[in-house]
Amino acid sequence: MKYAFIRAHRAEFGVRAMCRVLRVHFSGFYAWLKEPLSHRAQEDARQTELIRQARADSGKVYGYRKLTDDLRDQGEIISENRVARLASQAGIAAQVGYRRRPGRHVGKPAMVAENKLEQRFEASRPDQLWVTDITYIKTHEGWLYLCVVIDLFSRRVVGWAAQSRMTTDLALQALLMAVWRRKPTERVILHSDQGSQFTSREWQAFLRQHGLEPSMSRRGNCHDNAVAESFFQLLKRERIRRRTYPTREAARQDVFEYIELFYNPKRKHTNNGMLSPVDFEIRQQKLNQAGV
Repeated sequence: MKYAFIRAHRAEFGVRAMCRVLRVHFSGFYAWLKEPLSHRAQEDARQTELIRQARADSGKVYGYRKLTDDLRDQGEIISENRVARLASQAGIAAQVGYRRRPGRHVGKPAMVAENKLEQRFEASRPDQLWVTDITYIKTHEGWLYLCVVIDLFSRRVVGWAAQSRMTTDLALQALLMAVWRRKPTERVILHSDQGSQFTSREWQAFLRQHGLEPSMSRRGNCHDNAVAESFFQLLKRERIRRRTYPTREAARQDVFEYIELFYNPKRKHTNNGMLSPVDFEIRQQKLNQAGV
């Protein structure tokens, strides 16, 4: 790799100077130039380029495990360790975490429902268990608040809304999208925290009207709604943290692209057997039609 670096930059810097800095002998470099690449080196270069392309296709967010799965989808026979090594040598790394904003303090909620999930985040069919939560996105115009509704069966975002204020209407707009898109025919358990948006009379009335059964986290316990928290961490780590938004509309457009063009149709999930939420639901639908 040192020799390759020297070859790539010899138009900018002197060869002997780079050899001295990298602690290699210049005669070794010139000898390396005359020798053709070994088969293994050629294979390393070929698969490194595939890794670069797979990472670019993911929006530069996949780590070595999901990159491995992408290459295997292309017919490559390759291990996670090899992908990790090649990615490391090429300077490819997954995005790092995102610091949470300090929690907000609110008064006693108007209406509280029983915690029906008890941190059991698995559903046996679509539209059986939904979770919802609200997060924030910083822009030069001020905060943009995002509410999402996620189906626990496939981890698909079935509804979302983004507004400049964190109100009950924000949550209702996200839930309205979910109900309109999914049109559930059976009762759905909808889990949330005890925020004022989810304990208001308007929220409770909407749930009753559309056959949704409320469930709520224990007060101040983020682990009771871990799937929604995990989605927000992904969104911020993979997209928002890497951007500065001049306006709320620019942030909203980016959220749309992440959810509708990447997360739902493309992003692989270990919970789904390395399928995207959309692909996981399609596979389950085919299995049901086949009577499996």
